Amino acid sequence: MSSAQKVAVVTGASQGFGAAIVAGYRKQGWTVVATARSVREANDAGVVAVPGDITDPATARRVVDTAIDRFGRVDTLVNNAGVFDAKPFTDFTFADFTRFVEVNLAGWFHLTQQVVPPMLAQGGGHIVQITTSLVEHPLSAVPASVAMLTKGGLQAVTKSLAVEYAGRGIRVNAVAPGIHKTALNPPETYAERGGLHPVGRMGEISDVVNGVLYLENAPFVTGEILNVNGGQSAGH
Repeated sequence: MSSAQKVAVVTGASQGFGAAIVAGYRKQGWTVVATARSVREANDAGVVAVPGDITDPATARRVVDTAIDRFGRVDTLVNNAGVFDAKPFTDFTFADFTRFVEVNLAGWFHLTQQVVPPMLAQGGGHIVQITTSLVEHPLSAVPASVAMLTKGGLQAVTKSLAVEYAGRGIRVNAVAPGIHKTALNPPETYAERGGLHPVGRMGEISDVVNGVLYLENAPFVTGEILNVNGGQSAGH
């Protein structure tokens, strides 16, 4: 199958990183199955929208069945869907904890389990998680300990799955953004939050897309946590 016919599944695809990742794969000539609760059909025959709640196992089955039925394969899964909140540890509620686990972990689990069998059957594939640099490089200005329980779990399982499937053709990687210009960060915060990165600015959404596409085009890279954070992980 040529590169123009490859198929990516992208979660959380209705906005932010997810929508930009969809566009990035389309520019590479890929077909994309895009899923999110509010995703809509695009004016693009190369993008198939599958609305649904990622915490529901039925959504995962529907997304992968759509890819297989329409295109016969899934070459890459980008696990972008996730929730994040920053506040002092004792302000988190059990409802917060449950939401992080359901979206960030259970949603990942349902969909990733669905794509592994067809990837093995076709001889390989690629799975990418979007996590955060705060897992390994926390900032006192951004207390997010409960969210990190789940994002850290994704980074751990990235390495574990990479080793488990390295000999069977499936690569597994993660992109760990710093603080980027998304809906989580209104424009009036750019100057202050840009200073949290050694390069002195916030990241662009395109920086994360470039990170995902780098990993896509790096066939000897697996088990990697790619920090896209303006030097934050190097020190301050």
